[in-house]
Amino acid sequence: MKICVLGAGSWGITLAYYLKNINYQVKIWSRSTTKSKSLNKNKTFNLLHSKVILQTDVKVMSDIKQSLEDAELVILAVPSHALRNTLILSKDYWPKKAVALSAVKGLEMETHLRMSEIFNQIMPNHEFSVISGPSHAEELAKNIPTALVVASKHLKLAKFIQKKLSSNVLRLYTSSDLIGVELGGAFKNVIAIAAGILDGMRYGDNTKAALITRGLYEMTNLGISLGAQSHTFSGLAGMGDLIVTCISRFSRNRLLGEKIASGITVNQALSQMSAVAEGVKTSQSTWLFSKEKHVETPIMNEVYSVLYKKKTIQNAVKDLLSRSLKPENRRLK
Repeated sequence: MKICVLGAGSWGITLAYYLKNINYQVKIWSRSTTKSKSLNKNKTFNLLHSKVILQTDVKVMSDIKQSLEDAELVILAVPSHALRNTLILSKDYWPKKAVALSAVKGLEMETHLRMSEIFNQIMPNHEFSVISGPSHAEELAKNIPTALVVASKHLKLAKFIQKKLSSNVLRLYTSSDLIGVELGGAFKNVIAIAAGILDGMRYGDNTKAALITRGLYEMTNLGISLGAQSHTFSGLAGMGDLIVTCISRFSRNRLLGEKIASGITVNQALSQMSAVAEGVKTSQSTWLFSKEKHVETPIMNEVYSVLYKKKTIQNAVKDLLSRSLKPENRRLK
């Protein structure tokens, strides 16, 4: 199978490296000519705490037409804010029978659309699937066992991807809940920022466990209101991704929260980040969704207030703990 990876960030490079290891023909597209030349010359990509050494026959290109030529599977691995423009660039060159696999976790800031909704607007005649779950690039690049879920409205496509991409390093499960898998991958980043704030404030394990548990509750209820299935959030794209993003030293969103807790502004924290922390933009979407759907999401709302309303962390924690008392579970039907 011939595969094109659109995006030369940590996840795109790691997926290309993995796919070549299981004997597929792989090309990578990078918007940056300088970056593509550097990667072709040095074959080295620096991750947070390690490096990926690309195989010699993995080509990195800045010409999107050449990158997509003859591809049977196109993996979308650009930041969420870049997906629309990337699809517009690739539309005229997209191979007729190529299917899409999105590895993007996030929502479009201006429209609050999921990646599948953007894809369907621009590429209505092509099949779409998404891969998500606990998946730090640094670990897959080291061949550390990883399990993810691949979802599509067409379960036949999800099973095809599962069969083609699974190995003794990466185990894939399937789902037909495209909405839930996409939302889980986006929402968990907001909770991860809160987890980082807790770490920066030197709170303990009790607090972190409560945050993850109640965060999952909020993610599930908000997801249900938007058309997702509740059980998806107890799986890899929900609980699994939430846990790893809240506890891992590799997590960009958790690290952002920790930086904010140190006393610097959000913009200062973002300027110190070498990669995109999707949770900042997603917090705007979750705040809007919660108002539109009348779903209580106090943790995510407080993250939004800290990021965009200059609310102090101390007041956010105080307001969360002083909310009216209620039963633990009042899940939407």
